Amino acid sequence: MKETVLDNPAWGALTSEHAHFAQGTDQAKRYRREIAPFIAARQTNNDSIAALDTLIDAGETFYIIGELPVLPGSWTVENELPCAQMVRRTMPPPLSEEDAAMVSLLGPEDAGDMYELINSIQPGFFNHGTRLMGNYYGIRHNGQLIAMAGERMQLTGFTELSAICTHPEHTGRGYAQKLITQLCYQHAGAGITSFLHVTRTNERAVRLYEHMGFEQRKNISFYRVKK
Repeated sequence: MKETVLDNPAWGALTSEHAHFAQGTDQAKRYRREIAPFIAARQTNNDSIAALDTLIDAGETFYIIGELPVLPGSWTVENELPCAQMVRRTMPPPLSEEDAAMVSLLGPEDAGDMYELINSIQPGFFNHGTRLMGNYYGIRHNGQLIAMAGERMQLTGFTELSAICTHPEHTGRGYAQKLITQLCYQHAGAGITSFLHVTRTNERAVRLYEHMGFEQRKNISFYRVKK
């Protein structure tokens, strides 16, 4: 599949690998509310996204990624978050045995810790069912989940890395790099290209991703919208 599918990543996911999470029509779709706060339209030059109005609660907040479609009059754009969309071009060095031993696959028993960690650092994007979108890996210290990263939007041939976070008391130890490496090798083994989104002002993260073989593909915004 051509990379242009990443111009409208939520639509690409909801009409391919994540179709089982989708609600809506053949022109506009949303992730089920408990899964992710993303909606998308096939085209942006018409009002087809209005078909989702009955699937969105009054007062609900959600996100549109990429070009804004024509919105219903009752919807308000609250904020624009400019991001860089980055795609993996080369592979980072593989994990050592010692580093690999630190990384564990997170499961249902970790759901509460995952939700608490990511929302204490990056609130608003990770719902209670978001972990069902793919595999999530974590690192624990004395039983506490201190770092995690996982898969969010999945399109045919592409999978987004997301929820990349480290507890503030444990930063600077390369935990995020270890978790990203784990996911990149998992994707490469399955013939999948990894991609991610990072706020353009987060220069430290951008440099890390570049160091790990990611290149910026385009600038893309996440628009927070409220009904």
